Amino acid sequence: MAAFIIRRILGLVPTLAVIITLSFFVIRLAPGGPFQNERALPPEARAELEAKYGFNQPLHRQFVRYVVNLFRGDLGTSIKYQRSVNEIIALGFPVTLSLAAVALVWALLLGVTAGIVGAVRQNTAWDYGAMTAAMVGISIPTFVLGPLLVLLFSLTFYWFPPAGWGSWKHIVLPGITLGTVRASYIARLTRAGMLEVVRSDFIRTARAKGLPEKLVIWRHMLRGGLLPVVSYLGPAIAFMMVGSVVVEKIFNTPGIGPYFVDAALNRDIFLVMGIVLLESVFLLTMNLLVDMVYGWLDPRITYE
Repeated sequence: MAAFIIRRILGLVPTLAVIITLSFFVIRLAPGGPFQNERALPPEARAELEAKYGFNQPLHRQFVRYVVNLFRGDLGTSIKYQRSVNEIIALGFPVTLSLAAVALVWALLLGVTAGIVGAVRQNTAWDYGAMTAAMVGISIPTFVLGPLLVLLFSLTFYWFPPAGWGSWKHIVLPGITLGTVRASYIARLTRAGMLEVVRSDFIRTARAKGLPEKLVIWRHMLRGGLLPVVSYLGPAIAFMMVGSVVVEKIFNTPGIGPYFVDAALNRDIFLVMGIVLLESVFLLTMNLLVDMVYGWLDPRITYE
């Protein structure tokens, strides 16, 4: 296992190098720039700003300068906010991570439960109801579900605040909004995975030994049925981080989502690069954890 983890971590280096290179040149070569706005800057002021951020140098020198600073742990300075990108990410990332964690817990609780019900009660009203609800959840976008939850639970029943950040109540509605779509996919994957193993030899053996049906479901069927869900969780968690952009805008939470939107609109190059790099590292890390969990769920998988 240790050798496998080391190999995978070493394999992340060229992947990150490609991501950094492509992201930097795509952003820099795109039309427009961070200093183009409605009021044109005087040539002297523009030249001074470009010299400050190194944009007056050839593109390859800009890239080398960025990579050197990256190795020092410096993600650059935000052009719009005039603050260190490291500082902005340090302030916003814990909020976004907390939101993604709540969304993940909600998605797993709701999705796995619905998937188990659908698989155990196959072709019954329970199964059709669970899968219909999953399809509805997939079909409703977050920018529609969020305002609906606010209308119902904030403006009608006054259970949760409609926006802001500060207490556990502020995270409930955005967490449900962000996790519901993922819960719908997890429900369908759980049902499909459990139906694949329900007629396997080890399930028949477990039942032949007289094990209670609940024990067969939780110890044997669910463990094999969760393999498709585990494969999905890596990119799903990363999607929750990226998808929080819309949710954080709706509920006015101080995560990295609003910063990312503003950075993209204002061509804030270093802030965009910092958030892209953060999301990439997070996605690659989640995929590594998924591969490790796979071996625990399926004893047939080895890492030699």
